Amino acid sequence: MGTSAGCLQTALTVPARFRGPEGTANGGWVAGTLAATLPGTLDRDHPVEVTLHRPVPLDTELAVGHVANSGTLSLDGQVLAEAIPVAEDLTPPPFVPFPDAARAEAGFAGLTGHHPVPGCFVCGLRGPGDGLRIFPGPVPGTGLIAAGWRVPMTITEPDGTVPDALVWAALDCPSGWANVDAGGPGLLGRMTARLFRRVYPGGTYSVVARATGRERRKLFGTSAVYEVDGTLVAAAKATWIIPA
Repeated sequence: MGTSAGCLQTALTVPARFRGPEGTANGGWVAGTLAATLPGTLDRDHPVEVTLHRPVPLDTELAVGHVANSGTLSLDGQVLAEAIPVAEDLTPPPFVPFPDAARAEAGFAGLTGHHPVPGCFVCGLRGPGDGLRIFPGPVPGTGLIAAGWRVPMTITEPDGTVPDALVWAALDCPSGWANVDAGGPGLLGRMTARLFRRVYPGGTYSVVARATGRERRKLFGTSAVYEVDGTLVAAAKATWIIPA
């Protein structure tokens, strides 16, 4: 740990398990991990906005810097991602009951067609207990996609809860898959999220997402995690970029 020009710095390495596109980190995990380094519990008191400027490499020591309430993730002086608290309300997609969300998985585009990132920690076709295996598919008559999240027992904090970074990860990919008809999922460019409650290993949750628009190569979507009784656990909005 050290200081430079008023910036407090620590180090972070992304384990290969938390990969997204081949050779790089899952954007939601990176966003949640960087958000969790901000002072206090800003992603519970207020949403945190994380912008991903460049792909984040795996198994590489990265610098985490803080100035006031903002945070950056850098490699060799090049900023890869930055996080700031924001004052805005997030409007989550509506609740889908767990049985309906679980049934929707059969229509997941990554199972029925080409999966661009089959090794993704969140939505990839990895073994149970390794990846999160969140496979959101269309919910008939709603304009939503949803999945039933069966939380692995292998992602536990010492206090028995799931790390906040993994909740951010769960919110990540679904909003990209919600845009599959518009050319998605694409690559995560920006994500704003707020967590309201903790997630517990072995629990069952509904993950819901919807597409909210497109602007040239930018795709927009929202996502949410709900408990089985409809209690909102976390909400997010995201901007995805279709590669040129």
